[in-house]
Amino acid sequence: MVIIGSMAEGDTILRAARRLEVLTGETVAASAPNPRGRAARIERLDGHRLERVSSHGKNLLLHFDELVLHSHMGMNGSWHVYPRGARWRKPRRSAWAVLAGEQWEAVQFGGPTLRLLSAARASRDPQLARLGPDILASDFDPGTVIPALRAQPGRGLGDALLDQNLVAGIGNIFKSESCFAARLDPWRPLGDLSDEELGAVLAAAREQMLSAVTSGGRHTFAVYRGRRPCPSCGGRVHSRGQGDANRTTYWCPRCQG
Repeated sequence: MVIIGSMAEGDTILRAARRLEVLTGETVAASAPNPRGRAARIERLDGHRLERVSSHGKNLLLHFDELVLHSHMGMNGSWHVYPRGARWRKPRRSAWAVLAGEQWEAVQFGGPTLRLLSAARASRDPQLARLGPDILASDFDPGTVIPALRAQPGRGLGDALLDQNLVAGIGNIFKSESCFAARLDPWRPLGDLSDEELGAVLAAAREQMLSAVTSGGRHTFAVYRGRRPCPSCGGRVHSRGQGDANRTTYWCPRCQG
């Protein structure tokens, strides 16, 4: 049994995509015990073959022969993968989507987005098309992101890293952790940062998130949530809401000043 979700950032979604590959090549039995899944027309997937699973930032995409299931887990959604017939960790009535193969079944619970698109519509869908480069893509090039960051010189670094239209996949955890690793103040305006500094924080985020993919999500936080003193200087980790969404940023003023 594998459960993947909760405050999902790009590393969590990439792990989910890889785990769901156990159903690749299978014709699935699809059902939607919860009305939310029925509203998304999940039953239309019944009898369709799962060709591949992909991720882009915080978005999970299951590609069937003519259809694409788009899932965004947000703060509380999750995908569970169980051996066929195993007992679930949550009630069946809570499941938005059930995709069952011969040996495994994938079950989706909660989250802000679950929608079924035609393959043609998915290829031009505005919500997906406006996403920035995926921080975890094998061909990720920081040079494609830096000009977009440069175009917003007055915006704070930490706030910009959360903008999925600039770079996709970074969430609140790795926003704070990558700024600390690069020793950059998350409150500094983008216009005050050099290309080298912007490249360094993007590289730090990518390295940390790939490590989390490999480790199964186990990560030792340096500053996130501020539960311990700064591991470098022993000083107090500060926290404050940042950006229009007021997402909490954690940082060490001594090390990142």
